[in-house]
Amino acid sequence: MYYFPEQPPYFLIAVGFFMALTSGAALSGTLTVIAKKLKSQEPGNSGARVFIKQLVVPFIGITTGVVLFVVSGLEIFGFPPILAYGIGLPISLLTSLLMWLQLGSMLAFVEREGGMKSLDLDSMS
Repeated sequence: MYYFPEQPPYFLIAVGFFMALTSGAALSGTLTVIAKKLKSQEPGNSGARVFIKQLVVPFIGITTGVVLFVVSGLEIFGFPPILAYGIGLPISLLTSLLMWLQLGSMLAFVEREGGMKSLDLDSMS
């Protein structure tokens, strides 16, 4: 038969969205500070690993918020909780992992190639 939750997790979807939004703002601010530091430093001397450590907490907040949002959304649309977690958790965590790896590789590229000008895609055309 059909599954209808007695209390859909509307509050949890709002909390997940709020967590992801506020952590995203924190990550944006931290990345802005890092970009300013990278502009002022000499090439090959920035220490991307130090910058990555500053991004861990906001990124975990984004990941947690997105997982909560996706799982709650699936439950609202009628998925049983175990199935919602079985689908939402791997999708969200895999996407977050791939984004984290991309962010780390971009910071390493900026460090290796000599500053933020190496990311200027407009000058490549």
